[in-house]
Amino acid sequence: MEIKTTRRGPQGKESSVFDRLGAGRGGHLNNSSNKICKFWLSGRCLKNPCRFAHSETPDVASIHRQRQTPYYPHSSNALVSNTWRRAPKNSQNVQEKVGNHKSSENVPGKSESDLEDIKKKSPESVSESSSECSVVEDDSNLENVVEEKPLEHVPKKTTERVCEFWVQGTCVYGDQCPYLHSWFRGDKFKRLAELQGHNKAVNGIALPLRCNKLCSGSSDGTIRLWDCHTGQCANVINLGDEVGSVCSEGPWLFVGLPSVVKVWNTESGAEYSLNGPVGQVNALESVNDLLFAGVEDGVILAWKGTCESNLTFQLAATLIGHSHGITSLVVGGGNRLYSGSKDHTIRVWDHENWQCIMTLNGHDDVVKSLMRWDKYLFSGSLDCTIKVWASTDDGSLEVIYTHSEEQGILALSGMTDPNVKPILYCSCSDKSVHLYELPTFTDRGRLFAKQEVQTLQIGPGGLFFTGDQTGLLAVYTWLAD
Repeated sequence: MEIKTTRRGPQGKESSVFDRLGAGRGGHLNNSSNKICKFWLSGRCLKNPCRFAHSETPDVASIHRQRQTPYYPHSSNALVSNTWRRAPKNSQNVQEKVGNHKSSENVPGKSESDLEDIKKKSPESVSESSSECSVVEDDSNLENVVEEKPLEHVPKKTTERVCEFWVQGTCVYGDQCPYLHSWFRGDKFKRLAELQGHNKAVNGIALPLRCNKLCSGSSDGTIRLWDCHTGQCANVINLGDEVGSVCSEGPWLFVGLPSVVKVWNTESGAEYSLNGPVGQVNALESVNDLLFAGVEDGVILAWKGTCESNLTFQLAATLIGHSHGITSLVVGGGNRLYSGSKDHTIRVWDHENWQCIMTLNGHDDVVKSLMRWDKYLFSGSLDCTIKVWASTDDGSLEVIYTHSEEQGILALSGMTDPNVKPILYCSCSDKSVHLYELPTFTDRGRLFAKQEVQTLQIGPGGLFFTGDQTGLLAVYTWLAD
C-alpha cells in the first residue's frame, strides 16, 4: 500500500507531497529563474502551482549522488601502530633500523634461568623504585627491532579528549557524546581518589619507607603529608619558596628549593639544610648514602651521609659539564649517574671517581625525563620522542629505538601490572598520560588531567600517582584479574 503525506492547501484541497513538483506530476514549472523553492525544500510550500521549481536540477542532484569510491583509499594497513616489530627478511617497508648495531649481540639477552627468577618477582618488589622495571619475556631483546614506516595516506585517529561539558556537569548527550566522560581509558586499572589541597603545580611525590604518609611538593611553596589510609591531608609544611623536586630514600625525605635542599627524617624528626646550590633545584636522586641534586645553573651536587657520631651530610663532589639547567637524574647500571638537561644532552657520570664518561646527543629539545628499565635507558624530550639507549660492545650507549608522540614528553615512569608485564607511563604536554606495555609499546590505556601532568610516582601494591599543574594529585591502582 502506498503511503502519502498530505498537507491542506489554501483552496481546501489535499495535495500529495510526491505531486508537489510544479505544473504536472513529475514535471517542472516553466519559469525563467530556475530556482528551487526553499519552502518546498523544508516541506512547507502551500502553493500549487508554485513559480519556483519543486525539484532539484540535474546539476544539484548530482552533488548528492552516492560516492563511487571511498573517501580514503582502501588499505590493509588502515591502522598503523607505533609498536616495535621484528624485522622481516629482505623487508623494504622499513623506515629506520633501530640502532647501528654491528651485530645482534650488542645488547645482552637473558638466559632462561634469569627469566624464571624475574617472573617470580612480585609487582611490589619492582615498584619500590620509580625508575626501573623488570623484563618478563625472553623474546624482548630490542636490537632486532625496527620501526615500520607509516603510510602517508592513512588518516590519523582523532585525538581522545575529555568532554569539557561533562567536566562542568552540563553535558546533555550522555552515552552519545563523542568525547570521553571519564578521567581515564583502560580496563585493568581504576581511579581511587583525588587529593586536593595544592593550588599550584605538583612538582614531586614521595613515599618514605615505614611511613604511612604520602608526601607531595608544589610550586605553592608547601609540602603536604597525606594519610595513606584516609586520603586526608594530615599536615602542611610551609617552606615559603617553590618546591622544585622531591625524593625519598628509606625514612629520609629530600626537598629541592631555590639554593637549598631540605632534609627530614620521618622517624626521628631530624631536619637538615644542605646549602650550595645556585638557583632552583629541579631534580633529586638518592642511592645508598649518596644524594644528588640537579640545579638550574647546570651543576650537579653530590652529598655523602656519614654516621660517625651523628648523622651528617658532607658535600662530596660538584659535577660540572652541562651548559644549561638539569631537568632529570637517575642512577643505575652499577656506579653510573645519568643526567638530562635543557642543553638537549644526556651525560653519564661515574659516581665513584666523579668523572663524566660520555655525553649522549640524540634529542633536539630539552630532555625532560630519564628512566632505567633492565639494561636500557629511556629518555623523554620536548622534541616529542622517547629514545631507548642500549650498551654496545665497547661500553658506549646508542639509540636502538625511537618512539614518537604528537606532543612533547614531560615525565616517564614504570612499573609492572598484576600479570608482571612491564608498563611505561609517559606524560605528554597534551594533558594526558599514555600507558604502554614494553617492549612492544602496546597501548594499555590513558589518563587525563585538567592541566599537564609534571609528576609521576609509583607506589606499593599496584598503586601509582599523578600530579598536575592545577595542584591535583590523582591516585590509581591496578586491578587483579
